[in-house]
Amino acid sequence: MPQLTRITRDARVMGGKPCIRGMRVTVGTVVGLVAAGHTNEEILREYPYLEVADIAEALSYAAWRAEEVEVPLDQQ
Repeated sequence: MPQLTRITRDARVMGGKPCIRGMRVTVGTVVGLVAAGHTNEEILREYPYLEVADIAEALSYAAWRAEEVEVPLDQQ
């Protein structure tokens, strides 16, 4: 796992989904906005408490998770 300091998980915040710096903004929200074609500037206007580094780290986290491989356990 890459060193990620801005992504947090807390069962009491957004049901434990990965969030940006403990705020109620999920990684999925940020990645979804980028995927929909929004620029960093547009995202920062919509969420002024975010920083450019938050967006970059959300994308890094999503890329890391996309590379994970689940290995099924033998069912006996």
